[in-house]
Amino acid sequence: MNNKETAVRIALILDEKKAEDIDVIDIAEKSGFADYLIISTARNVRQLGSLAGELEDKLAEEGVLVHHVEGKNGSGWILMDYGDIIVNILTAEQREHYQIERVWNDCVRLDIDFPEKG
Repeated sequence: MNNKETAVRIALILDEKKAEDIDVIDIAEKSGFADYLIISTARNVRQLGSLAGELEDKLAEEGVLVHHVEGKNGSGWILMDYGDIIVNILTAEQREHYQIERVWNDCVRLDIDFPEKG
């Protein structure tokens, strides 16, 4: 999988696990540290850990290993470093507070075809 395919796969895994407001932002042109930034919202701290765990497990099964994880233990924000892909999972309160998307406002957001929820 290339970086774009991996970023889309991450978004789909987060969606399957019921993350909300998933943004996949192509930051390659503006960043020296990554190609894609993924931001999603967890409904609560418990779901935050569940989303991160599911993402780490499913990607590991596919041979994509996380380099570093920060922010566990009830912080309201988990950052997962997959090299050229950075994943931020935040509670709604933390997402509203930090407004990370605003930093990357001039970058392209990928349009992901999420499956319909039944």
